[in-house]
Amino acid sequence: MTIRTTPPGALVYVDDYEIGTTPVSANFTYYGPRKIRLVKDGYETRTILQPVPPPWYQVPPLDFITENLVPGEIRDHRVFTYPLTPRVLVPTEQIISRGEALRREVQGTAAAVPPPARTAPPQVPSAAPSPVGQPPPAGPQPPGSPSPGSVPLHSLPPR
Repeated sequence: MTIRTTPPGALVYVDDYEIGTTPVSANFTYYGPRKIRLVKDGYETRTILQPVPPPWYQVPPLDFITENLVPGEIRDHRVFTYPLTPRVLVPTEQIISRGEALRREVQGTAAAVPPPARTAPPQVPSAAPSPVGQPPPAGPQPPGSPSPGSVPLHSLPPR
């Protein structure tokens, strides 16, 4: 895969891995969408989701024939060219005036919205009390032993 830009010299990231500056070539193994990011000083950063569809000879069941029965290696080379747009510099005064307008707008709407009502914190339920007349079991019980006050479902063997 070769990636070119106009003007050349942009830093290229493919699937968030830096591969070099344009024009640049890189090998690829798998087809499908690729996230290509182009970064160059003085130009807008571009992020493109570039589809890379498989060629006809990589579509099942033809891929079995081309990979196993055709002698030699078939190379698929793709070239992508992207134009870069110069970065527009916004005057400082315009940025400040937009920020002040936003501040006035937010302060105007903040007075119109009532503060949230105060509510009591939720009550945490306490643990269920043990049945009247029965003390809680003391300590951990070994597996298979009946707990105090329980009735067995079947008769127990003599001890």
